[in-house]
Amino acid sequence: MKIHRVKLFRVFLLFIVTSSLLFSAVNSLKKVEIRKGELRLYYSHAFDKKQIRHFRLDHPCREVFDLHNTRLYSKSILKKLKGQVAKTLKIAQYKPDIVRVVITSKKPYSCTAYKPILSRTSYHIPLPPKGNVLPAKRFKSKKKPAKKSATKKVKNTKVRYMPSPVSYSHKHELIVIDAGHGGHDTGAIGGKKREKDLVLQIAKRVERQLKKRGYSVYMTRKSDRFLKLPQRTRIADKKKAKVFISIHANSVPKSKRNRVHGVETFFLQTTRDAKSQRIAARENKAVLKGAGSRLSKQVIIDAVLNGPKIVQSNKLAIDVQRKMMSNLRRYYKDVKDGGVRSAPFWVLVGASRPSILVEVGYISHPMERKRLFTPRYQELLAKGIAEGIDSYLENRRKEIDF
Repeated sequence: MKIHRVKLFRVFLLFIVTSSLLFSAVNSLKKVEIRKGELRLYYSHAFDKKQIRHFRLDHPCREVFDLHNTRLYSKSILKKLKGQVAKTLKIAQYKPDIVRVVITSKKPYSCTAYKPILSRTSYHIPLPPKGNVLPAKRFKSKKKPAKKSATKKVKNTKVRYMPSPVSYSHKHELIVIDAGHGGHDTGAIGGKKREKDLVLQIAKRVERQLKKRGYSVYMTRKSDRFLKLPQRTRIADKKKAKVFISIHANSVPKSKRNRVHGVETFFLQTTRDAKSQRIAARENKAVLKGAGSRLSKQVIIDAVLNGPKIVQSNKLAIDVQRKMMSNLRRYYKDVKDGGVRSAPFWVLVGASRPSILVEVGYISHPMERKRLFTPRYQELLAKGIAEGIDSYLENRRKEIDF
């Protein structure tokens, strides 16, 4: 009897181990088809639906499904799909072990995917109704075909009038630019120059640079007025901005003003770095004035832990810092790269989207201050910030659209 029980136990253990290996092994997406208004996915063997992550994106509306632990059986998996609905689909190997499915529609719709009860290898995703499908032209290349150049003869000489290049519109992607301080809050002062004036000048240049690239831009302030720090990120959230950029200038005490200089970019996170804490404390001074320091510190910590997009903010900070330094060092080889840092800035608290704070330089440093107030230097900084934002968003588009 004991031998029989041991054998049964071994068979049970073998079943558990085999099942575990079956679900953990990389699966293959073998076939896809459209039936009864659904996209039906067929795996090569049993899978766990917990390995599928579903989320929604806007502008345009997209239902995204990440099939983890999965590889495409064939790159031509969509070739057999026909009809208008098939044109709304994209299926590709997003990462070595993730297949991404993207369904695009005119507006959001109920998309509750499920695994049929009697099937271990199929997964069904509802498709948008026919009236909610984007027209075919939306799926053509974003680049417009070049128009034939007009030709004009002048005394046996051919003069060609080439059409101006058409850039891709990013109007649906709103960027919020925040010029720090303002009004009674002058910010740092160095050599009778005020931080609030400097950052507004640079912010306006960033606005122009972004608009050249086709982005929509909202400025938290366009004049010398004061806004409370929490108001600034609230604007970004209310406007559903893609990113929030707060522009500031740094400063140190007189004993260090001839030594400390450089460009730095910050994202919101707690830190033990003394320099980052000091910079954050100076920028937070206006909002924390008169408030209990312990309470204020706890509010910041809670906001950090409860989740602004730290990872994406870090990526945005890296792209902006890199582009600023690249632009500046073409003409100013001695500009110091202060790098990307994390710090608990109040102006970034509460943001539900990628947010960074740029310290464009030290207004306390004589040489850097002189440069900061020249149009050429400001334009290089603004161009770098705009290019950094563009680079970050382009990488995000690639992540979403493969």
